[in-house]
Amino acid sequence: MNATPALADLPHLLVVDDDTRLRALLARYLGGQGHVVTTAASAAQARACMRSLAFDLLVLDVMMPGQSGIDFAKALRAEGCTMPILMLTARSEAEERIAGLEAGADDYLPKPFEPRELLLRIAAIMRRAPRPPEGPPPVRLGRWIFDPDRSVLSAGAEIVRLTDVETSLLRVLAQTPGGIVSRDELVDRSRVAVNARSIDVQVNRLRRKIEADPRTPRYLQTVRGSGYVLRPD
Repeated sequence: MNATPALADLPHLLVVDDDTRLRALLARYLGGQGHVVTTAASAAQARACMRSLAFDLLVLDVMMPGQSGIDFAKALRAEGCTMPILMLTARSEAEERIAGLEAGADDYLPKPFEPRELLLRIAAIMRRAPRPPEGPPPVRLGRWIFDPDRSVLSAGAEIVRLTDVETSLLRVLAQTPGGIVSRDELVDRSRVAVNARSIDVQVNRLRRKIEADPRTPRYLQTVRGSGYVLRPD
């Protein structure tokens, strides 16, 4: 019997569309076809998601309030983002397709479309996309598994929502499991807007999410006078 793939191993898609019904339909359909799906109603919401999660592909509507899909794609490419982008639009004119491709989209699908075609186009884009370099391996913390490369803390289908700061701190600690990381080094390597004094507060919050008993931590331990150490299973 084939093992069910772990949640962290499934492609993670970010679907950005201001149509609430379409977002729900795509999340349900793509989620049932072997993907993890996060949705956003605007470019601003999408950016917020991207600050705390890593995605394999962006499904992006062109016509949205605020920043349009084309402008958002242009901005991402200007910032050096290489994530594949599949654009959706209600317009099928050649000029619209050209504008989307010029903005950095990898493919373009006019609405309305068959969900099966969307699925096939996503698969084709991801086959062409270069594989990212291998990052640090996932670490097991009791029932939880943290994947530093994808910034996901999960147990089966359950995902723990981490803040940007918590994700950054856990990623740094997971890069050197069993090694002591000082408070100053945590601040420097995580590049978060906290200081060495407030690190303790953030670590305590993180412990409440990963430890069975945060008062006597098993995995995220304090080394008095030195800093913190992550001791995975």
